[in-house]
Amino acid sequence: MAEDHALPLRVSEIKDPAVLFERYNTEQIRQVERKVRGEIEQKKEELRQMVGERYRDLIDAADTIGEMRQCSESVVQSIQDMHQYCHRLKQGKACVGSSRQESQRQWQEKFYTTASQIKLLLEIPERIWSAMEASHYLQATQLYLLCCHLHSLLQLEAAKGGHYSPVLARFPILVRQVATTGHFRSTILLDSRSLLRGRAVSDQAIAEALVSTMLLEGSSPRQALADFLLARKASIHQLLNQPQHGAGIKAQVCSLVELLVTTLFQAYAVFYLPPEGGPRPGEGALGCGLLFSILENVTSTSPAAKGRRVLQEETSTGSWFNFLPPSITEFQPTLRTLAQPIQREQLRDTLKQWIDTCKEDICRGVGSLLVYVKSLKGLAAIRDAVWDLLSTDSISQHWSTVCQRLLERPLAVWDDFLQQLFLQRLQAITKEETEAISTSSVQLLTSAVRDLEGQTIDTHSGTHLGPSRGAQYEVDVASFLWSESPGDLPSDAGWVSVSQRGQQHQRSSLAMKTQALTPCVQNFCSSMDAKLKARLDDLQHYLPSQDTGKGSDSVSVTVTSSGPTESSSASSFNRFTDSPAVEEALREGCLACVRHILSSIRSELAAASPDPGPARLSSVLFMARLCQSMGELCPNLKHCILGKQSGSDAAVKGTPRQGKKLGKARAATEVSPAQAKWAGLREELLNCSMEAYRIWSSALSKVLLDKFGTVLHAESAGDILTTATNWEDLEIQEEAESGSSVTSNIRLPVQPSWFVQALLFQLCVEVNRVGGHALPRPTLQELLQACLSQALQHYHSITQQARNREGVFPMTQNRALQLLFDLRYLNTTLSSRHEEGKSSRSHQDPRFHEVCDWLESFIDPFDLDVFTPPLNSNLNRLSQRTSVLLGLLTGSEKQFMSRSSTMNSQEPYNILPLASSQIRFGLLPLSMSNVRKSKSASRSSDAAHQLRF
Repeated sequence: MAEDHALPLRVSEIKDPAVLFERYNTEQIRQVERKVRGEIEQKKEELRQMVGERYRDLIDAADTIGEMRQCSESVVQSIQDMHQYCHRLKQGKACVGSSRQESQRQWQEKFYTTASQIKLLLEIPERIWSAMEASHYLQATQLYLLCCHLHSLLQLEAAKGGHYSPVLARFPILVRQVATTGHFRSTILLDSRSLLRGRAVSDQAIAEALVSTMLLEGSSPRQALADFLLARKASIHQLLNQPQHGAGIKAQVCSLVELLVTTLFQAYAVFYLPPEGGPRPGEGALGCGLLFSILENVTSTSPAAKGRRVLQEETSTGSWFNFLPPSITEFQPTLRTLAQPIQREQLRDTLKQWIDTCKEDICRGVGSLLVYVKSLKGLAAIRDAVWDLLSTDSISQHWSTVCQRLLERPLAVWDDFLQQLFLQRLQAITKEETEAISTSSVQLLTSAVRDLEGQTIDTHSGTHLGPSRGAQYEVDVASFLWSESPGDLPSDAGWVSVSQRGQQHQRSSLAMKTQALTPCVQNFCSSMDAKLKARLDDLQHYLPSQDTGKGSDSVSVTVTSSGPTESSSASSFNRFTDSPAVEEALREGCLACVRHILSSIRSELAAASPDPGPARLSSVLFMARLCQSMGELCPNLKHCILGKQSGSDAAVKGTPRQGKKLGKARAATEVSPAQAKWAGLREELLNCSMEAYRIWSSALSKVLLDKFGTVLHAESAGDILTTATNWEDLEIQEEAESGSSVTSNIRLPVQPSWFVQALLFQLCVEVNRVGGHALPRPTLQELLQACLSQALQHYHSITQQARNREGVFPMTQNRALQLLFDLRYLNTTLSSRHEEGKSSRSHQDPRFHEVCDWLESFIDPFDLDVFTPPLNSNLNRLSQRTSVLLGLLTGSEKQFMSRSSTMNSQEPYNILPLASSQIRFGLLPLSMSNVRKSKSASRSSDAAHQLRF
């Protein structure tokens, strides 16, 4: 077997036995024989397997080959029969008469006619496809109808018995052609109706597509109008159901508007016919009645229409065209029914119904689309794009004419379809944004209040956990007022005049300190003002542009000169007609925002009002300052509420003389609703601020007067002596009974008791600590009145205590004099100027006169008459001396004596008023003249001793 495999053997050697016997011996030849026979058997086995597997295919192939052989034989036999038949015809031609020749010629012409019709029938499908690829659906429809006409001429329709016509029997290829032609009708109808949905389709193409539909379905013009409007409605639904991707919403809305406008223009161009005597289509700027003119050209049998035959371009294609019958060469499609023009009333009602239906769909769809627009800038961009579209010359020039002729009324696309949707979305966006501002502001307020309470607790407990500097300034405003920072004055404050200073100078750190506006208040208002500024900037995109002459910080809204002229064109619209509603939406949102913040502040105040501790008083004062300054530190809040009024206010401020002249006349007559709302909001802020200040003043007066009352009600002699002060020795001259003058020494109080001085000093310190120079005057007056009222109550309780109880320290004349001096000094210091000016005792607190009378009852009447003048002089002098220290309590209006009355007094003092408004320090004493220097020097030691605390 090894030799068997190693035996070299080539195919050429097997084919030539002589070579095989020459190269190998007998044994090797036998091996070759065995090897070849083995391979033969192997191939046979493989062949058997292949035949077994492919037997069925081989049978089918054999049958097919047999049928092809029979068909080929029949074709060859038929050709031979035709050849023999033609040969016999040629042989018998000579013996046939003239009548036979004529029949032969007619038969030949009929044959050529049939052949040319078959050739045309075979070429029509290709021409139909070419016309459909070029979107010439009317031409494709004409060719299809011509093909149907050829079918009827050639009798290609199936007979009643189900047999084919003779032509189909002789030309089997026409069977497939007839089946192929049947699909053209549905294809042309589908493509024609698809064309009706397009926006960028010419009027001619729309009219031809509608004529194609009418020819294929045998419909009327009214049905064609219904198909056209139905297709456009489907196109609107398709646009509305597209996926939304941000900026694509503008394209969708513009496409909807363009489709709506184009539909009306094309309805006019295709279906509208002018009344009798009106301009015919083509005579004016706008063409109309295109559908009926095309129908007339396609279906008319007049001599003028014969030049527009279906096969007009095929006359020079070949000689076979000459054999076509006139019924084919002059073929014109016909309508099943007469194409009656659409009545104007029917056209108007149909279009109105379609517009109403589309209005519902567009409002619903565009409303769902605008949900994805999150800013007023985006809404303004869509609105401006619609305005640009409707303001194009192709639309704006003829829009009113088309609407008047079709609908007999004007149609404002923006006003009727979109304006209310945009306004509702704008209101929703404004409400969401202002609610977000309100929520964040309330959170910031709550956080600031909690920080202040924690800072106050840390301060009183003595622990320092590293609180923020702003919270520390809220607890002690005086530390903020007297601290210095690099930003107190702007860098250009030295060379910029007051008239040229802008808002940044008015908001410098020094200006904030003069108003006692702490960093927490500034941060809160700046945060809120920045958010409102963002809202205003977003709103400006939806409102008319500002005048270029106004400053950059002006956010007033004024209608520019281009605004009113925008509505001059018929189809365009005034984009800014809803500006008042837009401003009203922002106004209401800002009012609701501030009122929500005020409700939160009132809730905090209600929680702190029953028994406010030191931790709560700092937050109460913070909320009071916040409400007091929110209107000034948030200028954008005023602009949001006033809207256009802010611009007019700025204009009036720019001309002060004119503003003064016109202000008095307008103030009483012209108060806009926006100004009324702004004034109402300012009033609410002021009331809330006063309520917070009232809580603080009530708590402060209660704490201070409780200590005052404890010392005043002291019963032991030691406690009473502890609060006593030094008295002044005076020499007085009296006339004796004999007529001679008698000199005597008396002692009178020149300063109040220590607890009275401590009360006034502590009250002044507390007021200064919270920035008393910026406190509202009514709040300070209420505080002083509360302190005076509670002090009178404590004095009045002494009278009751002395009457009802026994064992208390007796009321001596000296003590009565000191208490009377204290009471009158308190009444002089704490009472307001209005009460000081009252001459009648009935207008004063009756408790004051009752206590004074009770104290005077312990003084000898003769001594009282003697003590009263110097006692009044001491009281007046003391008030003048303490007016500097207690400046915030006495006020600039406490000008105790005029210069003329001062010169007549025992010790005159010249007083220089610093300012007419509320000031931190009171009145500044001036140096005396040289004439009275010696007297002043002699009394300096006594004055220093009397002013000691």
